[in-house]
Amino acid sequence: MNQPFIITTITTNENGISIFSETDFEVHQRGGMFLTEQIASKNFRIRKSDVGYETDFHLSGDPTLLIILKGTLKIELQNGNFKTFSAGNYFIAKDNLPENVLFDNKIHGHKASVIGNEKLEAIHIKL
Repeated sequence: MNQPFIITTITTNENGISIFSETDFEVHQRGGMFLTEQIASKNFRIRKSDVGYETDFHLSGDPTLLIILKGTLKIELQNGNFKTFSAGNYFIAKDNLPENVLFDNKIHGHKASVIGNEKLEAIHIKL
């Protein structure tokens, strides 16, 4: 049986608070491969960040698939929940607010930091 790709996703709940969830991408067998349908993307960037790099709380803006190539990235939510992503891990950041809600960095968003002893290398794909 074909198991879907399940990707950790940072999104927002009904109150505009960033939460971790999962996005499932159905796969179809093609020969010896299991592939999703095509997923549209706008562009991609290659990223490097030094050990100790850290952001303030922020929103993702455009939905972005991040693929970690090297190093470890910690993503922390306002409630203290966090996940770490290392080489070979990937996640989607798509937390954003409704148009009528103003961003407050004490309530909304997530923050990111490079942890461990290795610089971060990642690919950002805008979806």
